[in-house]
Amino acid sequence: MNGVIGQDFTSYDGAPAVLVFADSAEGGAAADAAVRAAGGRVGAVLPIGEALGRLDAQAALDGVIVELQDDPGEILDRLLDRLDQEARMGRHGSIVSIPAQLIDAAAARATHGDMILLCQPDAADRAAAMGALLAGRGMSLHERGRGETVQLKQLSEEVGRIARTLSALSATDARRTRERPAAPEGEEKAPLTSAAIRTLIRARRLRDQYFDSALFADPAWDMLLDLMAARLDARKVAVSSLCIAAAVPPTTALRWIKMLTDEGLLIRVADPHDGRRVFIELSDAAAEGMAAYMRTLAKIGVHVG
Repeated sequence: MNGVIGQDFTSYDGAPAVLVFADSAEGGAAADAAVRAAGGRVGAVLPIGEALGRLDAQAALDGVIVELQDDPGEILDRLLDRLDQEARMGRHGSIVSIPAQLIDAAAARATHGDMILLCQPDAADRAAAMGALLAGRGMSLHERGRGETVQLKQLSEEVGRIARTLSALSATDARRTRERPAAPEGEEKAPLTSAAIRTLIRARRLRDQYFDSALFADPAWDMLLDLMAARLDARKVAVSSLCIAAAVPPTTALRWIKMLTDEGLLIRVADPHDGRRVFIELSDAAAEGMAAYMRTLAKIGVHVG
């Protein structure tokens, strides 16, 4: 098996069956290698244009991989809608590998949790995605796949911790506000501004001039800061822009966006003027937590802005 587009393979060895749809031989080969490394088998490697017809004819399936280097236009939209529907019906999950220019188009339609988006992935990204895909089907994985699945679980737990911390900050701040007597006239605290948030963001980027940026990578916090500033400015943030704000590889950023959304910290808002784009916003609860955090900084004497 070498991932050449147009090859159809028949096997009855009981391994997880995955279909690959690719617009290049390189993409097909990379997907084929990832499936085999995770202990699965490739049922076929076919062109993108044949995807919908093959899915209609496929009786049983454990997963789908889509590998793209270019934008096939309406074909991509229809395929992503179909894969999202298949995931919602519990039939199978999918992995969609895209170039950076397709982040918004793919994110607008890949809404279900069992659709995994990768952007310009390397072998490790593909291995992690395959581990998550097949683990969701209850399949047995090779050691590498299990390790990647554990890593994803740890990331999910970290997102949960962030959500609980923001919630606790918001609740504590609200309680203190109720208990605190009204401030004398002229002593009201200055309102929170986007300039203050952006001062924090600039301070975080300043570290990269003196230390390896990987030492301090914290995409969840970087995205929360960027979205809080955008909220204060009444500015819309597309998925692609948020990936840039995360200051990590786009595949990592997309993974964090998904987990933060699943945890209720972020919400998706459709662009009414562009069906191939969604905006990401802070949930009200997350925004309250961020505001409480900024007020707490001021109380302990840390002033920004």
